[in-house]
Amino acid sequence: MKKIDLHIHTISTISDATFIFSLEKLKEYIEAQNIDAIAITNHNMFNLSQFQEIDEALDIKVFPGIEINLECGHLLLISDNTDLESFSQKCNQVEAKIISAEDSINISEMNEIFHTLNNYLLIPHYDKKPSLKQEKIDELSSYINAGEVTSVKKFIYHSKKNESLVPVIFSDSRLTDEISNFPTRQTYIDLQEITFSGVKSCLNDKNKVALSYEGGNNFFQATSDGLQLSTGLNIILGERSSGKTFTLDKICKDNDNVKYIKQFSLLQNDEEKFNEQLATEESRVTENYLKNFKEVVEKVVDIDISEYSRQVDGYITSLLKFASESERADIYSKTALFNESKYETSNLISLKKLIEATTLLLENEEYKTTINTYIQEENLKLLIIDLINKIRTKQEIILKEQWLNDLIDNTKRALHTRSAQTNIDDIDLYQIALGHKKVNKFNEVVNFLKTEKEIHRKDIGKFKIIAETKKYTGAQELKNKSRSKMSFSTAFQNYDSPYKFLEELKNISQLEATDYYKYFIDIQYKILNSYGYQVSGGERSEFNLLHEIKDALKHDILLIDEPESSFDNQFLKSEVNKLIKELSKEIPIILVTHNNTVGASIQPDYVVHTQREINGQTVSYDLFSGYPSDKELKNSNGEGINNYLMIMNCLEAGSETYEKRRSDIYEILKD
Repeated sequence: MKKIDLHIHTISTISDATFIFSLEKLKEYIEAQNIDAIAITNHNMFNLSQFQEIDEALDIKVFPGIEINLECGHLLLISDNTDLESFSQKCNQVEAKIISAEDSINISEMNEIFHTLNNYLLIPHYDKKPSLKQEKIDELSSYINAGEVTSVKKFIYHSKKNESLVPVIFSDSRLTDEISNFPTRQTYIDLQEITFSGVKSCLNDKNKVALSYEGGNNFFQATSDGLQLSTGLNIILGERSSGKTFTLDKICKDNDNVKYIKQFSLLQNDEEKFNEQLATEESRVTENYLKNFKEVVEKVVDIDISEYSRQVDGYITSLLKFASESERADIYSKTALFNESKYETSNLISLKKLIEATTLLLENEEYKTTINTYIQEENLKLLIIDLINKIRTKQEIILKEQWLNDLIDNTKRALHTRSAQTNIDDIDLYQIALGHKKVNKFNEVVNFLKTEKEIHRKDIGKFKIIAETKKYTGAQELKNKSRSKMSFSTAFQNYDSPYKFLEELKNISQLEATDYYKYFIDIQYKILNSYGYQVSGGERSEFNLLHEIKDALKHDILLIDEPESSFDNQFLKSEVNKLIKELSKEIPIILVTHNNTVGASIQPDYVVHTQREINGQTVSYDLFSGYPSDKELKNSNGEGINNYLMIMNCLEAGSETYEKRRSDIYEILKD
């Protein structure tokens, strides 16, 4: 197995934060991490002289490369270490086209520059931002070898997914003199000797890439000093002050996107954290449930029924007056255009929505296979072109309609000025009728929403999260909702008449129009225990822990430091262990414990034992690790400790104490 890192930056470009590359630090990194091959891949450029200096200074294989801004994503293009002059000239063409960090070249331009793409190693940002779109990956599928991801979690996911590219994970590093912790993101390949063709072959085969030297994808490097851990569930054991929390802190520091639940953290301000989580969840549920209703309110808020009534009254008055003044008719009032109505102009809303919907179908990657089963991609592209052409045609018609309406307006104004007869008021009866229809439908929708019902339910361990809709019962509840000193007394008098209530909300000057929708229906959010009652003070911490663990799926690694410090054994066994085991199938979990309910009952995939060593004024920590079934745990020097005795000492205060407790207490009570 060989360890490779094919994504290293050595020059600060327009796409980077400023940094000063250190060749000495690169040497340290390669030696510390035992790397067998690297690639220099700066953003949209290749510096030949610097590359040659690096290549000469290192004893490992160094490949020339470039990270290209391609089609709004990024792609690593790596070459064999031959004909560097030609490769440099091609990279110069890329550099000339990328003027700003937002610029990118297209696939055609890349083909023109590099010609035979089969001669290179192509690795797009895959599950990593900015990623290359799937349609572009498909277009380059004959040349792409693997896809770069950002974490162990994503590597495991794509390695198991048949339709995914071969996943690789690299440091994407910028090595400076200031760096103290080296990145742990590298990939192992099943290769005896590093050659360009050999690397390329391995990166086309999921069976030939791995996260670890011997453990395949079941292990990964967790710290920069070489600690290997399971990609499943790991338990760290040790005496007090033996380096357990120190180890967790180092894992957190050496990895990205880590969820770290620290010891006692859930007991500190547990009520505040509980209420904070409750408010966050309540806000999310409310926003999701009322999202469509918010749009309904936005469509009705500008409808003014009173103004409509004034317009209709004015129209009828002018119509009657025009009829009664028939004897005053003159050549101006007798013209067809004197009371002519304007064209009802068209709009592009429906066409634009169709284009958006078709584009969504075309660009969706998650369900692309399903979509293409029923609608071929080429047909979707043709549909978009057809819809765009229809928009252009309709835009021309709209411009003509607007021109005619302006002509009608100007002509009518001139005729009205010259005529002695009263002109009939302009009025859009269709829009007025439509406005009344919208208001009636709005009233129906609001009254339906006010029907009290359960709209959300979620289980987290023994707890149930329930959200229910409820009518507001008084102005004070509306005031509480606003969290302000605004008065809602007048508005609430019209609460049972939705449109009138909306009009009154508009009269509250401090109230934002974007928040009107929140005051029609209240959503009550509650968390119940296993008995169906609101959670007690002690249960809040239990809920906080389960919620925090559940939240870990948004992260790439979960660290938990001694959960038993805050909770009883029954809760740990029945709730926490079960949830942790379930999540460990998705992300690596590292758990520190002194508790046998957690340490032994949870059945971890891997065990680490920490020991503190003091030499004079120097404190260091030694780590012994292995499988739970191993008789001995080994450290990095191959030294071993007895696994059984270690577990007895850490979880049971020694085998003698355990046996005595069992015979003197448990057996007596049992009998």
